[in-house]
Amino acid sequence: MDIEITTLDGKKSGKVSLSDTVFGLEPREDILHRMVRYQRAKARQGTHQTKGRSDVDRTGARMYRQKGTGGARHHSQAAPQFRGGGKAHGPQSRDHSHDLTKKFRALALRHALSTKAKNGSLVVVDDMSAKDPKTAALRGQFTKLGLQNALMIGGAELDGNFQKAARNIPNIDVLPIQGINVYDILRRHTLVLSKAAVEALEARFNGEGVK
Repeated sequence: MDIEITTLDGKKSGKVSLSDTVFGLEPREDILHRMVRYQRAKARQGTHQTKGRSDVDRTGARMYRQKGTGGARHHSQAAPQFRGGGKAHGPQSRDHSHDLTKKFRALALRHALSTKAKNGSLVVVDDMSAKDPKTAALRGQFTKLGLQNALMIGGAELDGNFQKAARNIPNIDVLPIQGINVYDILRRHTLVLSKAAVEALEARFNGEGVK
C-alpha cells in the first residue's frame, strides 16, 4: 500500500510504501473491543470503597428489648438499614485489570492501524518539528492539512517546540512512538504518523505473520 507523504505546510514530499502486515489487515471489531476494554480496565484506580457494618463506629449494644415493643426485632445500630450504619454490598478496593497476551495486544495494534488506513484517516508527514513553540502558527498548519481531531505519533524523541505548540490545541494529542496504543488511535478521527514512526512500526512488527 502506497501513501503520499506531506509536509506540515501541506506540500507533497514523496510516497511511502506501507506494509500490508501492519496496515493492510481487515479490521475486526471484536479484537479492538477487547483491547479497549483491557486498556480502560487497567487505567481504573480501583480505590472506591465504602464501610461495611464492621467498619462503622457504632455501639454494639442492643437497641431495645427483643419483645414487647410492637416493632421489628433489631440488634446492632451498625446494620445497613439505619442511618450511620454500614453499606451493604458496597464497593471495595480492588484491581480491575485483566490479562491479554502480548501477541494479542500486538495484533490489536495492527488492526487499529489498519482501521485508519482503510478509512482514509491515516496521514504521513515527513517531520514533526517547529521552529518556535507558537500555537497559532501550528494551528494554521493543521488547518491546511484538515486536522481538527487527531493523534500525532512522532519518533522516539519529540521535538520540544512542536510538543509545546501542540499541547494547547484542543482535540490534538502528540505521543512518541513508544506511547502508541489502540485506545488513543480509535478515540481520535485522524492518525498522523511521521516517517520515523512508520519505520519504527514496521521494524517492530517485522517477521510477524498475518493472523
